Amino acid sequence: MCGIFFSLSSSDFIVPSPQTLRRLQSRGPDSTREHRVEIQTLGFTQSGTFYLCFVSTVLSLRGENIVAQPLVDDATGSVLCWNGEAWKVNGSPIDGNDSKAVFDLLLQVSATTKALSPDGNSGPASKNILDAISSIAGPYAFVFYDAPFRRILYGRDCLGRRSLLFRADRTDEITLCSIADIPTTRGSWHEVEADGLYVLGLNDTQLSYRFEDQKNPRSICPCHVPYRSSPSRDGSKLELTLPFGPLNKITSGKILNLNTDSPAISALCHHLRESLADRIYNVQPISNNSTDPLTQSHPKIAILFSGGLDCTILARISHDLLPTEEIIDLLNVAFENPRIHSKRMQDTVSSCIYELCPDRATGRASFEELRKVCPQRKWRFVEINVAYEETLAHRQQVIELMHPHNTEMDLSIALALYFASRGRGILEGTSYETPARVLLSGLGADELFGGYQRHATAFARSGYTGLIDEIELDINRLGKRNLGRDDRVISHWGKEVRFPYLAEKLLSWALSIPVWEKCDFADSDLQGSGSNTGVEAGKRILRLLAVKLNMVQVAKEKKRAIQFGARTAKMQIGKTRGSQPIC
Repeated sequence: MCGIFFSLSSSDFIVPSPQTLRRLQSRGPDSTREHRVEIQTLGFTQSGTFYLCFVSTVLSLRGENIVAQPLVDDATGSVLCWNGEAWKVNGSPIDGNDSKAVFDLLLQVSATTKALSPDGNSGPASKNILDAISSIAGPYAFVFYDAPFRRILYGRDCLGRRSLLFRADRTDEITLCSIADIPTTRGSWHEVEADGLYVLGLNDTQLSYRFEDQKNPRSICPCHVPYRSSPSRDGSKLELTLPFGPLNKITSGKILNLNTDSPAISALCHHLRESLADRIYNVQPISNNSTDPLTQSHPKIAILFSGGLDCTILARISHDLLPTEEIIDLLNVAFENPRIHSKRMQDTVSSCIYELCPDRATGRASFEELRKVCPQRKWRFVEINVAYEETLAHRQQVIELMHPHNTEMDLSIALALYFASRGRGILEGTSYETPARVLLSGLGADELFGGYQRHATAFARSGYTGLIDEIELDINRLGKRNLGRDDRVISHWGKEVRFPYLAEKLLSWALSIPVWEKCDFADSDLQGSGSNTGVEAGKRILRLLAVKLNMVQVAKEKKRAIQFGARTAKMQIGKTRGSQPIC
């Protein structure tokens, strides 16, 4: 995990403001470095020079040593700012530091491209560099200066699991950054869409994809190379290949009711185990000189834990993969909400306020079931209690971190993630803050397996066709609605969130199977006996997996949105809508 900043200007070097630099360092507390490049042009600007500034901060989680960024190749002058995790390249796992492996890959491809194009003009992007980027499995955002071709390549992975924002306040400069510089440039930042690769050419021979139009020749407009689920027939179009195919839209055929012996249940378990193994093995611990026995044991993994189905399955399978002596922290957040608690709790001990939150009750119940099913594991249930005064004290910072998202719903979700990921709470009656820097999130399960109420509504209205359309809509907008915002908020605490349900292989498999193998709404009133009793239709595949893993009570938990479970929704007295802008 890293914080990255890049600027290009024709007048002078643009550096991050002190506030922006502090927040980038919060994301990456282990290393900070700046690198500057001047490029002489052939007349694009009056000064004849481009000024490029690269800044990276690093949270080191892989490899034995901290690898500072930006990475710079002395031979070519190429530069990489990398924020993410490359788990595999061309299907092969990466050993050691992934940022260096990605940089070596891009340098090798650039050298090959140069050999293929002796005139130095490979167009906005060559096929082999697109193939290289398509081969990377994992969440990422990056900026790469390909010095031999004088071009800037940047983008996010196809799901948008890491944040990257874009600003172009003037026609002769741009800025890319993991977070927005607020409030000095409020309103001018936009998320880089998770829809492909963007390329800026800095040679006068490449005006076709450097300028927006001839009427405004100084307007910088990058070339966009889109993702495609399958290559064009003649191979002539520039495109990135998606690591998964389209959603299976079959609406008829041999429909079998799901049960714990269904092949889909075993397949899901296999893919989740593989995904989790990538994300929880070989996490490097930070040095720990604490004399506190609670932190000396140093858990490396923590789970954003509401006690719901998705996160508890992650906990249960993680138990099967990790050595039993490793502790796993379960981070459970609850808020004081004056709109709800002011009338009920006037004469009650304040700690009871948090125990009344739905996610606290669900969290405790699932925690007890985990302890019962996995008694060898030391689970730590961390009560993160957030008083209303503390919410108000951090509210503005959360608003700034989640920018450019700015609705009441964004804020209510971001507040819950912000305090949960901080990991500061109470453990067995004692103040405690998790030292774990890798957090697991169950995000993606609802979108993939039909867990929202609107999925049931879509099926009731239009059958499988309506359900498929609703699921496809959710999957397509994951990066735009959730993931960039969540990355900016969670990473502020020097933590990295990982999404096992969004692993490329798991996602590809889940998209390929018929929808009735995921959510069995055609049999939503199931009254049978045995393992299916009481297991509702939404995300039935996950619920039956929970049953198979002996988590019977968890299998019956109903879906509850985080903002309602933690009670961050509608904290202010009065009528507000989730879509209402904050200001």
